[in-house]
Amino acid sequence: MSGRHTGEMHSHTVEGTDPQLFVEVHDPHDDAGLRPVLLLHGFSSSSKLNWHDTGWVAALLEAGRRVITVDLPGHGRSGAPEDMDSYSPSRIRADLLQIAFDAGVRPLHDGDPTSGVDVVGYSLGARLAWEFGATQPEIVHRMVLGGPNIADPLAAFDLIAAQNYLADGTPITDESTAGLLKMAMLLPSNNIFALLSLVDAIKAEPFDPAEAVPHMPMLLVAGDQDERAATMPQLAALGIRAGSMAEQLTLPGRNHTNAITSRAFKQGAIAFLGV
Repeated sequence: MSGRHTGEMHSHTVEGTDPQLFVEVHDPHDDAGLRPVLLLHGFSSSSKLNWHDTGWVAALLEAGRRVITVDLPGHGRSGAPEDMDSYSPSRIRADLLQIAFDAGVRPLHDGDPTSGVDVVGYSLGARLAWEFGATQPEIVHRMVLGGPNIADPLAAFDLIAAQNYLADGTPITDESTAGLLKMAMLLPSNNIFALLSLVDAIKAEPFDPAEAVPHMPMLLVAGDQDERAATMPQLAALGIRAGSMAEQLTLPGRNHTNAITSRAFKQGAIAFLGV
């Protein structure tokens, strides 16, 4: 991969398994001379839904930023591997590192604004971004975390209830599980059984943000109607205690579903990353 491809499937072999991830790299017409931006979408979404349809890719390109998008396993145009390891957060982070290097990302170097990568993650993508920044400080310059949560909502997902519902229609009593499964089933591009594998793999690697805290500057963003992101101040406090700059941006009248479409979110992120 040369880093100049758009809309192509790129295979990455990490630890002997091909995750079949769909990667796009977009180059701006007028390059601002800054590092690229890696975008990580949420659970049961895709790069198209989270970043293209909401205007994020266009806004970043207009700002002169190179953009890297990837569909997570079982999502969008990515494949749905049969092995459980491909869905684990640690494996996904390894694949993201390979994708970044394939796209030409180089380690951060003082005085070189083109080195490293900025990361924007939403919901599940914010969890992955937090861990990616904490484990890859040599390449991650700044991060924007949208709809963040100090606990992973997928950890409480009732897999058995979801499997029973898919098998014979048994009603799901847990509202969160029912809502997430319904949302996942609305998108024909999603592989439901792959998404359940992702949930299973995430449960095996619980999110503990205090265990490894990113030290680079972070902007945390959520709608004031987003109950899932009510713990955003606690995440910011973790970053501050670790010596990071952690700013917060609250979007009036926005919830977990529509915060991603906010113009203030885009503008705030682009300004924060334009340093």
